[in-house]
Amino acid sequence: MDNLQIVARVNGQPITSAELDAAIMAMGANGERYNNPEGRRMVLDQLINKKLFLADAAKNLYEYDPKFKAEFQKLKEDMLANFAIAKAVENVKVTDEDAKKFFEENKSQLVSGESVNASHILVDSEEKANEILAKINAGEISFEDAARANSSCPSSEQGGNLGEFTRGQMVPEFDEACFSMAVGEVRGPVKTQFGYHLIKLNAKNEAAPLEYDAIADQIKQKLVSDKQQEAYRSKINQLKILYPVDIL
Repeated sequence: MDNLQIVARVNGQPITSAELDAAIMAMGANGERYNNPEGRRMVLDQLINKKLFLADAAKNLYEYDPKFKAEFQKLKEDMLANFAIAKAVENVKVTDEDAKKFFEENKSQLVSGESVNASHILVDSEEKANEILAKINAGEISFEDAARANSSCPSSEQGGNLGEFTRGQMVPEFDEACFSMAVGEVRGPVKTQFGYHLIKLNAKNEAAPLEYDAIADQIKQKLVSDKQQEAYRSKINQLKILYPVDIL
């Protein structure tokens, strides 16, 4: 579609397909939902409504209303201050060498936490949990099939598998049980605020040093943030010399 194609007019003022595309792109990830004929029509309606209100504002000279002028001035000041802050930190750069140096100096602290992979069966009574556990221990049903048939947790569709998680991600009672179990062990019932759990430990991963390539981007983000904070504080100190501050 030609970006200059006019898709609507409001009071003689055109709305082009380029404006429509820009409005959709401004929505970020949500914009993809509107990049279809029905969605584009909805966004176009919003642009039309905006133009209608702008026409009404122009007719009523709202631009010169004291209340609008005060709000506009505040908005302008906020935007200028944010722009000045952005200018103060815009030259911050972090190189691969900076990131690697940080990694080497902090290797001992850059480790993955201990994690486990566990499955569970969640039911509403201790009696029911014990009945299911007895059947599992007797070999009458597998843990996974028992989860699919009995668990009230959405993980039942995956045979009760909760995936991998680290310490502190689950409620304390569940967390304590999982990290004290041996791989392959089935334990329960474990009572939590959600009900009664039967737990099977599928795997356990000990804490291990992290590889540089796995966390390089995170290191760079941290260093950029640190350097921006440093640049911000430095600029504030300079400005306080140029423009004295008196706290009354």
